[in-house]
Amino acid sequence: MNEERSFSVEEVDEAPTPARARVDRKIDYLEGFLAKKPAEDDPAEPGGNLHEAVVDALKEIYDPEIPVNIYDLGLIYGVEIGPENHAVVTMTLTTPHCPVAESMPAEVELRVGSVPGVGFAEVNLVWDPPWDPAKMSDEARLELGML
Repeated sequence: MNEERSFSVEEVDEAPTPARARVDRKIDYLEGFLAKKPAEDDPAEPGGNLHEAVVDALKEIYDPEIPVNIYDLGLIYGVEIGPENHAVVTMTLTTPHCPVAESMPAEVELRVGSVPGVGFAEVNLVWDPPWDPAKMSDEARLELGML
């Protein structure tokens, strides 16, 4: 089975371009997909730019007795951005007798109102449900040595 094979080699200056494969599609499934634009994020919804800017502003306010910001401490129950970028923050305090009970809501209103894009800020101070340490974020618990 030792068969000899021989090949012939021909030198050329130029080779013809091979024919390209052609695919005829009757339905272009990508056309609708590529034409559709992604939905714009609503800046007022959670995850939106304005909502996140308000949350970031809240994270800059610290409880004077506990070295944790009020957002991670769990004092902020809700942030809503309404028509005309009216920001409503629902919050509580650690106790009704907290020494900053009068000044903290005003500070929150001032900070949220100063966020670019916020038209008006309003703070609702509530006592129900009462605050408890379970409302703190893991970051706050770690900071306070509770983890």
